[in-house]
Amino acid sequence: MAELQKAGILGAGMMGAEIALVCARAGMAVVMKEVNLELAQKGKKRIADILNKQVSKGQLAQADADAALALVTPTDKYDGFADADIVVEAILEVVDIKQQAFRELDAVCKPTCIFASNTSSISITKLAAAARPDRFVGLHFFSPVSIMKLVEVIPGLLATPETVEIAKAFCVKIGKTPIKVKNVEGFAVNRMLCAMMNEAYRLVDEGVASIEDIDTACKLGLGHPVGPLRLCDNISLDLLGKVHDILAEAYGDRFKAPNAFRERVSAGHYGRKTGKGWYDY
Repeated sequence: MAELQKAGILGAGMMGAEIALVCARAGMAVVMKEVNLELAQKGKKRIADILNKQVSKGQLAQADADAALALVTPTDKYDGFADADIVVEAILEVVDIKQQAFRELDAVCKPTCIFASNTSSISITKLAAAARPDRFVGLHFFSPVSIMKLVEVIPGLLATPETVEIAKAFCVKIGKTPIKVKNVEGFAVNRMLCAMMNEAYRLVDEGVASIEDIDTACKLGLGHPVGPLRLCDNISLDLLGKVHDILAEAYGDRFKAPNAFRERVSAGHYGRKTGKGWYDY
């Protein structure tokens, strides 16, 4: 198995930037693309801020932080993807947009390059139909990527065993623990997570307990590091709304988000990124 030396990251938002960060921390050269250079540079600043925080806490030497940051090249073009060994897509959770991006990548990436999507809920086989179905997997990271160790590895229908092994090796290389998951809507973790979140929304809807007490119950009663409603704010309600819709279509009303959730989405209260969600920020 050839050594993976360069990663292409499509998307420089919260997920894309942190995936780029863990690749760079593992010594890989990284090219990170956004729709314009300003957004790509903003993603690199996000990486710099995380590294600086780790340095200030004594978790990382300044020289190592500088070296990692220097490995990340922000761009608004595909030129730097030509010699990438693996490309991870982390853009909008919309099938057509993702498929078009992979068709564009297929035109510039070398034949041996592995394609991966960080989708949280869309069928990998459906995305792989756009390009390289035999060299295409889902790599579902968890936020914050710089901290969370798990990656779900999801083979599409036509992915070869070699592709899956390369993808798992990539995860290990960047310090993650991969688990292989069947290609079903929501994969494994999001089905469990959204079921729990939906029940938390219903508890709010029914007035069973306050938002703060529901989160406290999960932290102190179930041992969770963060409660489901605070986590929902951190992920963002608009993104989770799309996931709930996909899961509800696949599995029925048990995944349909209740009124307390839908009202906040309608009001534009998406969580931490908008300053208001279940909590005020």
